[in-house]
Amino acid sequence: MNVLLINGSPRQKGCTFTGLSIIKEQLAENGVDSTIYQVGSKPIVGCIACMSCKKTGKCAFDHDGVNTVAEALKEADGIILGSAVHFASATGAATSFFDRLFYSIDRKYLKLKFGACIVSCRRGGASATFDQLNKYFTICQMPVVSSCYWNQIHGYTPEDVYKDEEGVRTLRVLANNMAYLIKCKKAAGIAEPEEPPRVMTNFIR
Repeated sequence: MNVLLINGSPRQKGCTFTGLSIIKEQLAENGVDSTIYQVGSKPIVGCIACMSCKKTGKCAFDHDGVNTVAEALKEADGIILGSAVHFASATGAATSFFDRLFYSIDRKYLKLKFGACIVSCRRGGASATFDQLNKYFTICQMPVVSSCYWNQIHGYTPEDVYKDEEGVRTLRVLANNMAYLIKCKKAAGIAEPEEPPRVMTNFIR
């Protein structure tokens, strides 16, 4: 069992990383392995809608880790996206990275795979960012794992994060729930439901 954790903050060892590390430790206590992937502080190219991925199965931009994470995601049992809050939304690099990741990967690798997100902010904008990140899961038929509150932590430094005791508890509950659901899915061994043929409706013709 393995969960992929993605740090979308430009700070490699900042508050978002600290939150993901708390989750990683709690997953380990549940017998679930996890890997933290750092998006990085270098510019991330946004999706240019070239549609190359629909022909090749991977993003045309092969220099910033999107395809590497996509390959890891195919084998993972769950994914947790993490981002700092910039202007009440995910960071620009995280948004570009996640847009390309979720668009370029074949949806068959995402269907019914568990997803969750965490957000880190000094003060405000957490709930808007939380809503933004969850949309990646709900468009891909991915069950969203919840916790006892919205998955947000507050602080200006990594040390501050641990002072947000309610936030830390929220992340630990999230990790417990993720591990539990992964184990339930594996134990059930039930075949995935068939879905109707895809239909796309344009509102303007």
